[in-house]
Amino acid sequence: MNGAFQIPTMAEMMAQGKQPEVLFWVGCAGSFDDRAKKITKAFAKLLHQAKVNFAVLGTEESCTGDPAKRSGNEFLYQMQAFMNIQVLDGYGIKKIVTTCPHCFNTLKNEYPELGGNYEVVHHTQFLKSLLNEGRLKVAGGKFKGKRITFHDPCYLGRANNEYEAPRELLHKLEVELIEMKRCKSRGLCCGAGGAQMFKEPEKGDKDINVERTEEAIGTNSTIIAAGCPFCNTMLTDGVKAMEKEDTVQVFDIAEMIANADDL
Repeated sequence: MNGAFQIPTMAEMMAQGKQPEVLFWVGCAGSFDDRAKKITKAFAKLLHQAKVNFAVLGTEESCTGDPAKRSGNEFLYQMQAFMNIQVLDGYGIKKIVTTCPHCFNTLKNEYPELGGNYEVVHHTQFLKSLLNEGRLKVAGGKFKGKRITFHDPCYLGRANNEYEAPRELLHKLEVELIEMKRCKSRGLCCGAGGAQMFKEPEKGDKDINVERTEEAIGTNSTIIAAGCPFCNTMLTDGVKAMEKEDTVQVFDIAEMIANADDL
């Protein structure tokens, strides 16, 4: 990324007779959304720093089918899933890491019933394990002492009961973590799940992402930390709607760790 190092595709690795330690599933957001691409680059930078032997599928990666399934098109979901399983099994993939909780949940919990069995981890879990193994160093840097709140992604938190990995990483950054009233198992959805990301909201008094952003800003935090590209988009839009772009920023935890030392 950024010309610093090359990320091999699985096809290139297989041609050399090699197998990666882990496959980085980039996801649709991480591949095509300009904001989410920054998260992809930050995480790839951390993997490189930790000397993780990893690869991506490149053009062979397709959508996991999560949006299709959540919006009720089971047929399209299964078509996409079977195509991905065929590719993953063809390469003998055993372990997958992804920066998107939607991809994480679908690959981990729903692919097995279609014959796709893999060890799937969210990037905050993987970064935590790299930290514990001493392969990755996390320093407070420019985030040390800053008031930060963390928004729990639905598919990482309530759906998969993972609350501690992202918080442990934030504590390593030596931030002042301020929890919102609705957090962890009581966290409020950002409004993007269930394929709602791709449509306009129904009529109502207030957009749910604005409601959630109000809660985050109510903690007097200068940074809203996220662990999902969808949440990142929704919270960023919420900050814009509240005209707080000058005082509040939204970052993925991987970006914070990767850029902690940048002045």
